[in-house]
Formats: sequence, C-alpha cells, structure tokens
Amino acid sequence: MKIIPMLVKEMAEEAVTTRKMLSIIPADKFDWQPHPKSMSLRQLASHIGELPAWVTMVLNTTGLDFAQNGYTEHNCPSVDAAIELFEQNLAGAQQQLEKATEDDLLPDWTLRNGDIVYVTCSKAEMIRTTFCQLVHHRAQLGVFLRLLDIPIPGSYGPSADEMQVYDMENAG
Repeated sequence: MKIIPMLVKEMAEEAVTTRKMLSIIPADKFDWQPHPKSMSLRQLASHIGELPAWVTMVLNTTGLDFAQNGYTEHNCPSVDAAIELFEQNLAGAQQQLEKATEDDLLPDWTLRNGDIVYVTCSKAEMIRTTFCQLVHHRAQLGVFLRLLDIPIPGSYGPSADEMQVYDMENAG
C-alpha cells in the first residue's frame, strides 16, 4: 500500500473540518483568550494556518533546530488572513506531497533545540505528527469557541450542536 495517496487524502479530509472551524471564529473575539497561559484566538488561528507548511518543511529538510532557526510566530491581522495562510500553506503542502516519492518519506527527520533532541523519526512519521498537531490545535480551538458559546461544527460526524438541531427538526 502506498503512503503518499493516504497522506494526501487525510490532509484533504482534515482541511475540510479545519476550514469550518476557522470560519466561525468571531472577528470581535480574535484577541480573546480563556486563560493567561493560553494562546489567544488570534495566536491559535495563526498557528493552525501555518501548520500545513510543516509538511513542506519536512519534505525539504532533514530537521529543525530551534536554537539555529528560532520560531517566529505568525500574527494574522484577521480571521480571513488566518484562513488565507492556511489555504496557502495547504496548497504548498499538497503540491510538495504529490510530487514526492515513497522513498522521500523514508529518511530520518529530527526536531531539536541545540543539543536537546525532541524526536527523530522518518519523514512519513513527522508528516503524520504534523497532521496530529493540526487536529490537536483544531480541537483546542473548538474548546475556545465552546467557551464563547459558539455552536461547533462536526468533525467526524455531527457535533452535539448539530445533533440538537437535527433532533429539533425531527421531533414530533
């Protein structure tokens, strides 16, 4: 079984839910954060927007050393800008992944901070980890939105909000 078609399919499927979640962020709450140690909605949406770029980075490098390449946080000025960043990085990731070969996924890739190695794994595994990070932060976004009493769209089936509407429409 080929890995690249599975990764391309998964990336496309996760993008559908990610778009839904990003699109319901209220512009007037973009700087809201639920706790001082939490990211703001702006930071979280910006980070979600940049995550697909990791696929491109993984395919084109042997690793990332934060000690040599410090992380520069994106600071999208609006919800639309975060969505645009996501779409731009997603398109680049899809293009890079579709032109990759199965052998391109085999070499090791290392995430580190100087002498501290966080993880070394195959490029295929790091791409999957990137997808997991996207889902993790998207779920975090869902909690933030729930705290703001914003109805949440379903991810892998209907959400509690969608089921409530379905139940009301089919009652009686």
